[in-house]
Amino acid sequence: MRECLRRSILVLAGAALLGCGDGFGPITELPRELTSVERALVDADNDFAVRIFERVNAQSSADSNLFLSPLSISVALGMTINGAGGETMDAIAATLGFSGLQIDEINQGYRGLIDLLVELDPRVTMNIANSLWHRPEFSVQAAFLDALATFFDARVEALDFGAPNAPDIIDQWVSDHTNGLIESIAPRPIRDEIVMFLINAVYFKGDWTHRFDESLTMARPFTLLDGTEKSVPTMRHEDDVPVRIGGDDLVDLLELSYGGDAFTMVAAVPRPGVTLEEVVEEFDAVRWNQWVASLDSTDMTVVMPKFEFEYSVRLNDILSDMGMAIAFDPNLADFSGINPTAELYIDRVQHKAFVRVDEVGTEAAAATSVDFGVTSAPPVFQIDRPFIFVLRERISGTILFMGKVVDPAP
Repeated sequence: MRECLRRSILVLAGAALLGCGDGFGPITELPRELTSVERALVDADNDFAVRIFERVNAQSSADSNLFLSPLSISVALGMTINGAGGETMDAIAATLGFSGLQIDEINQGYRGLIDLLVELDPRVTMNIANSLWHRPEFSVQAAFLDALATFFDARVEALDFGAPNAPDIIDQWVSDHTNGLIESIAPRPIRDEIVMFLINAVYFKGDWTHRFDESLTMARPFTLLDGTEKSVPTMRHEDDVPVRIGGDDLVDLLELSYGGDAFTMVAAVPRPGVTLEEVVEEFDAVRWNQWVASLDSTDMTVVMPKFEFEYSVRLNDILSDMGMAIAFDPNLADFSGINPTAELYIDRVQHKAFVRVDEVGTEAAAATSVDFGVTSAPPVFQIDRPFIFVLRERISGTILFMGKVVDPAP
């Protein structure tokens, strides 16, 4: 493995130079142990992350970049399940991997995990925000609103959806909570049958623990899926930096850290003779855990492309295929926990995400809207061909974002 890694292979992630004398040391443990419910929630969320990534990839163009936040989707659906009943609740829970957990356990798990993630590293910006928007004439159950406020810190706002500026007001909230990276998610116009939106926004900004040297960034070849080479802006460290490497018969892995080393990026680079799609097909929660377990510390020079792109996907069909089709069915959906008399159903689940990776670090954001309707040189790890990448909180193991880079400069 180590010899293979000393050849010219792919990778991802960079490492930013942490300012001296900032008063903070490396983060090696969580401020408290995860509860059994929080541990179950992380495991379920990571399994959901891999499953939904595989399905979104299957419906996307093979030669297109892909980026999403399974965490954002999970939190949005986690809020939604508080208003579901009967088979609809069971279906959403099963899709998220929460079967066997009570709603109070699910809510407590989200509450604890959100608090841990946003407060863990003062050198990294990690924000999670939630909101509910509803027509003034549409009544929402107090117990549902209490759950969203208590466990998700959700802002609740009555809004005239018929007003011309209604989509702009919702979009401004999303933009404000993603640092302007996600500018719009509300439909235009908002149809008469849409009575409520549940929206999650996630924002991440982390400087590499060891930054890339901007003076060394230059155009280098990147091999595309069809075997042709494209010249793309590529970063490089001046000297070897601390990294973690690992892998198996499918991929070589590189992990680089942000801030105090709690948040990291893991790059999975297909080994020679293995295609990116073969990696995606074999990518599941078991293999992800094996990959993480294989990571070991060393020092290497990292060479990887800069990249920046956005991605948008409607998740109705994907979530239906994953087991919650009943929630989209106007005749079968049960959201009596939101309003016991309205025949509510999920009209649309829209997800948007943005990522920027450069010499300084990584900035990423995502928003998910659930719309309710009624009815040989020194060792070098080089990324120069398509790869998968994952942003995670290393200590709890929580997956934040996942992506696929096919062309760094589309």
